Amino acid sequence: MCGRYSLFTSPEELEARFDASFEHPFEPRYNAAPSQELPVIRDASPETIEELRWGLVPSWADDPAIGDRLINARAETVGRRRSFRDAYESRRCLVLADGFYEWTDTGQGTQPYRVALESGEPFAMAGLWETWQPPQRQTGLADFGSGEPDREADPVETFTIVTTEPNETVEPLHDRMAVVLPPENEDRWLDGEASGEVLAPHPGEMRASPVSTAVNDPANDSPALVEEVEPAD
Repeated sequence: MCGRYSLFTSPEELEARFDASFEHPFEPRYNAAPSQELPVIRDASPETIEELRWGLVPSWADDPAIGDRLINARAETVGRRRSFRDAYESRRCLVLADGFYEWTDTGQGTQPYRVALESGEPFAMAGLWETWQPPQRQTGLADFGSGEPDREADPVETFTIVTTEPNETVEPLHDRMAVVLPPENEDRWLDGEASGEVLAPHPGEMRASPVSTAVNDPANDSPALVEEVEPAD
């Protein structure tokens, strides 16, 4: 799975790399976590870097808490599973990152690793997005004729990250990894291509570096989290 990642590349470099402009001020993330508002590029507006909440809430959901369980979508079943199939058909996005975290069991706990491209450049992970409309809410005592009409709440826009089998860098750490798209596959993904080639493990050079267990707590978010440390025995 992919449950934590980083994005601290400068906004100028990100805009140049993805040929898109930030809609909101950019805040670097060293420990991006589910439920946070994070930068993505949607198929509907590829020239804009927007912020959506991580954790997909399908349009038919009764409770937005379902997003806590839908932070990842498996590439092998994404086109069939009810939670993802509509978004897979027509609502795709690029999730911007410059690294992601995986944990391996040491026998005495877990050791986190940050996985990044060997070049250190930012990349895009394959994502899906959805818009969920909360139920209307009452604004007054309408039953007694003194209230206002029901008011429609603001929609909630969310995303999930597609995962696949690990490549040779990630395999020693975990049995899944995010679909990291080579640049030539980014438009193919946004345009709706469904080939296994697009969702395959990243073929390029990557590196995995042990980092502090402070990354285990999503409340921690500082440059120190991405610094390499001595791995636990």
